[in-house]
Parts: sequence; structure tokens; C-alpha cells
Amino acid sequence: MPSLLMVLSGATKWTQQDGSQRPTGFWAEEFVEPHKAFTAAGIELTVVTPGGRPAVVDDISLTAQANNGDEEKVAELRAYLENVKDLLASPGRLEDVDPAGFDGVFVPGGHGPMQDLAVNEDVARVLQALLPDRSKVVAGLCHGQAAFLPAGDEKGQWLFKGRRLTSFTDEEETQTGLAANAPWLIGSRLTAAGADYVPGPAWASHVIVDDNLVTGQNPASAADAAQAVLKELAARA
Repeated sequence: MPSLLMVLSGATKWTQQDGSQRPTGFWAEEFVEPHKAFTAAGIELTVVTPGGRPAVVDDISLTAQANNGDEEKVAELRAYLENVKDLLASPGRLEDVDPAGFDGVFVPGGHGPMQDLAVNEDVARVLQALLPDRSKVVAGLCHGQAAFLPAGDEKGQWLFKGRRLTSFTDEEETQTGLAANAPWLIGSRLTAAGADYVPGPAWASHVIVDDNLVTGQNPASAADAAQAVLKELAARA
């Protein structure tokens, strides 16, 4: 079966424009739904963070308000995270990853990646090895695409320049009330860097597949993005 690297943020705080530190981490649904789908499909999964730091869930992602008032869904997310708590407490080290050993990489979101993965040389190293190889699959979800930002090619050009992709949109960030104090917005940053940025309707599932690049817009896109990754992995097996 294909082997897939899942890169999670190890950040617990997100530095705001005014210098304050907002609690953060990974977004529950964006880890749970893909992890569940990949595991069910028999994918060989390796979960890593920068420095092997524990991956911490953003508590807001486990509130009913953040899940359309669905208490049952929140209970299911909590139960799943409880079942994999040891994995999240002791992930592998991103620094130790040999990208040649993987068929693809998947980066879930939450605001955590904007703090650590957006400036991480090792996630850039992994992406530099996998994205140009069309037999591999690169995927990001929501704010996970912040991990794309540090990746350049051998000529110093941004690796994702001209690629069709999506992410959490400026509109969605504004509606969360977090845009005003955010140091930067992922949609604007990807656009400015040169991506062919394709936003969908706010809060609806929206997945873009551009050859070996799969991106999902928001938490609602988690399950669909995971299925798109499985389809692309199968096509390249």
C-alpha cells in the first residue's frame, strides 16, 4: 500500500499582529477525517511534527459552535482523538524524514501551521522532493497550505507558483473575527506568492486537484480532500 507522511503543527500559540499569543494547534476535523479515511484504506501513515513536539488540538475545534451545533459530531471527534492520543503525544520528528520513503504528504490545518510550518526548512525540503515528482502526491487542507510558503526550487522560485490551489479564504477568516489581528492571511499570502488561487463559497466543501497537488479550503473539505488524495495515490500506484 502507499505510504503517506502527515505533517502536523507542533505550535500551541499563534502570534498576533499586536504581539499577543492566541492558543492554537491543529483543527480536530482536519486531522480526524483524513486520518480515519487513510487508515481505513490501509495507507501506511507516518505522523510527524517539527522537533517531534506533541501535536495539540485547538480546543475551539472541539466546541459545538465550531461544528454547526452538532454535539454528536464533537463527541465523535473527541473519542477519535482519545484513541490516537499516544500517536499525537509522541509523533515522529519532521527533521528526520527522508521524503524518498513516501508516496505523498498531507498537511492538515488549524492556525498552528501559520506559526511553525510557514517558516520550516524541513517541510520545505520534503515538498521540494515530492511536488516536482508527478508520481507523488502533495496535499494541504485549510491553513495547512501555510507549509507551502517556504518551499522554493533550485532556482529560488516558489515551488507552487502558477499551481491551481485553494485554502481557507480571507472571507472565512474575516467571518471568524480573527482577520483583523492576524499577522497575515493565508489566502492573500498564497495569491501574492504567485499561486493560481481558486476560492470556493465560504464554509462549503471545496477541493482543487491540480495534477499531483490536492488542496481543500476549510474543515468542511476534510473528508472530500482525503478521498481526492486516495484517488490520486491509487492513480499513481
